[in-house]
Formats: sequence, structure tokens, C-alpha cells
Amino acid sequence: MTKAEIVNEISRQTGIEKSEVLKTLEAFMKTIKISVENNKNVYLRGFGSFEIKRRAAKTARNISKNTTLVIPAHNIPFFKPSKTFTDKVNLAPNK
Repeated sequence: MTKAEIVNEISRQTGIEKSEVLKTLEAFMKTIKISVENNKNVYLRGFGSFEIKRRAAKTARNISKNTTLVIPAHNIPFFKPSKTFTDKVNLAPNK
């Protein structure tokens, strides 16, 4: 599902103008991005949490050049779905 499809669905369900739904969705995503960038986790009860995970430094290989390189330690954003969300997905029929 794309952002446009989400906006259309929310607009259909609520009767709110698509432009207002889009502004709200953009503000929501921006708020989450800024919070996670500032090392603040975002918890949405019943949905999941947006967190930062620390990846340790590691050595990797470039097979085509037969060289090694060091990938420095870094942070990555991570979404962890809530247990209720995971349970509902596991109960959904496979298509």
C-alpha cells in the first residue's frame, strides 16, 4: 500500500479532505523521523514502536576486488510491531 492509497482510504473512512489527511500524515511521519533522529523512541500502543538499533563495527569483503573493508559502527532505525499487531498478522489468511 502506498502513501497515496493510505490517504485515499483514510479520507474515505473519515470524510476528511484528502489534502488535510495528507498534511496530517506528513506531519505524523516527520514527527516520528525527528524523534528517532534525536534518539527518542516512539511508542504507539497496539501498533508498535520506532527505535534506534546500534550496529557494531565489522569487517566485510569486496569479493570482486578481493579486498577487505571495515564498516564502522552505526545506528539504524528499527520498527518493532506490537504483540497484538503481530498476532493479528499471524491470524490473517495467506493469499
